[in-house]
Amino acid sequence: MAETSQDAGVADPGTGSETTRALARARHIRMSPRKVRRVVDLVRGQRALDALTLLKFDPHAASEPVYKVIASAIANAENNERLDPDSLLVSEIFVDEGPTLKRFRPRAQGRAYRIRKRTCHITVVVESVATAAPARKAPARKASPNSQSVRRNEPSKAAAEAAEEETE
Repeated sequence: MAETSQDAGVADPGTGSETTRALARARHIRMSPRKVRRVVDLVRGQRALDALTLLKFDPHAASEPVYKVIASAIANAENNERLDPDSLLVSEIFVDEGPTLKRFRPRAQGRAYRIRKRTCHITVVVESVATAAPARKAPARKASPNSQSVRRNEPSKAAAEAAEEETE
């Protein structure tokens, strides 16, 4: 049902540095591509492990096959490319339309309506990025109560200039 493959060691011509990637593909998933794209858009560009966590708690039915494909791409990167799973980023993820199963529903007076059971192909490419320590933000400073009251009582620059012009 699901087919996986990998793509490794592709040099980026723009930077001259070699980036290592792994690919996984699930084909003929019995779900509408439009519904799957709604879930795929949530995880595009995120760290791979964060994407798995997000999908685990996502209520959409399409999150299950997307979760499996991302997990497969991480496993491909880990086993075939010897990459650290913590340094992986979902660099590309897209959904293509698969073959449509056509069925017919009997209707009144001998008519029949066509039912389209759509399928899709999900492709995920994970890429290894340098694991830099996340930048820590400086803790927000609390303003002293005196500075707040002073600011409230001070007129704005524009108001001060207008008052100055009126007096002249």
